[in-house]
Amino acid sequence: MNRFLNIIFGALLPLITSCQGDEWELHTVKEPHMGTEFTIRIWAQPSQTEDLTLLINSAFAKVAELNQACSDYLPESEINQFAKSPSRYPIEVSDDLFDLFSIAKDLHQDSGGAFDITAGPLIRLWRMTRKNQRMPTPEQLFGAKARTGFENIELDASDKTITKKIDGMLFDLGGIAKGYAADAALTILRDGGFPRALVAASGDIVVGEAPPGEDGWRIGIETLELDTDLKNLQVLILENQAVSTSGDTRQYIELNGSRYSHIVSTKTGLGLTERIGASVIAPNATTSDTHATIVTLLGEKEGLQFIRNIREVECQIAVINDGQEVFTRSDGFLRQVRTKVKKESPIPAP
Repeated sequence: MNRFLNIIFGALLPLITSCQGDEWELHTVKEPHMGTEFTIRIWAQPSQTEDLTLLINSAFAKVAELNQACSDYLPESEINQFAKSPSRYPIEVSDDLFDLFSIAKDLHQDSGGAFDITAGPLIRLWRMTRKNQRMPTPEQLFGAKARTGFENIELDASDKTITKKIDGMLFDLGGIAKGYAADAALTILRDGGFPRALVAASGDIVVGEAPPGEDGWRIGIETLELDTDLKNLQVLILENQAVSTSGDTRQYIELNGSRYSHIVSTKTGLGLTERIGASVIAPNATTSDTHATIVTLLGEKEGLQFIRNIREVECQIAVINDGQEVFTRSDGFLRQVRTKVKKESPIPAP
């Protein structure tokens, strides 16, 4: 998903610092996964370096494993194999895939159906729309919608099985998989003895304990580009938290005089026509990723109300009205914003 409020991180931190007389070093490693670049940053002491490489490899291996489970672009992925399986038969799945379906089912209910990983047929139909520059017909939309809906899914937690009630279902985990993978990678780093770590997956970032000598990880959020003129950069200082953004700026098409986003409304089956983006702070990246998606799909008013009902989750919503960027924030969001720096400040890419 192209990110509406871009996230920049790490450039605001020193490369080497001292804490309580011990030297610390910042290690950064990047690998491509899930159609984007994952970045791991870890503060470690020189005596820990020998164990660090193996642990980072384990974290990236977990991300790769999750991609094999979740990707709808890989024909042999677990999610696509499940989609091809016969309906009305319980299919045993991996713990991670069952966990993702369980989380998604709860969020589908909580969001009034806005968050729907069963919307794969609609999403793939809209991909073809963007490719062919031709709107789907009512018959195509009706056929795609008929193959969606969590009412057609049964979960059995005791056996870790999922049952489809109808054939032809397709699934899209784009609004949850990257955040879930980032959380899994950070858990491996923490459990391995490196709690001062950060994992970034495109617009989803989760951080552990603060870097040495700091009160948190500094994460910069750029607002929407308007005529290539960037607004001021908001800097969040986070510890044991996550932040995600969702929305669009460049991935859109114009058909019949209307602008449509690449983000698909589960209600209409078409791309969103409102220029909206959301940045969400939460205790973990699974929550921030999914909730940023939900806010974007619900819209400004309903999205803000959705967030206000959830503890430890804050959001900022940006909407373009008459060419002007308008912000709406939940009550606690600005408490996370510690400072602002002008766009001219040197913020190199992570």
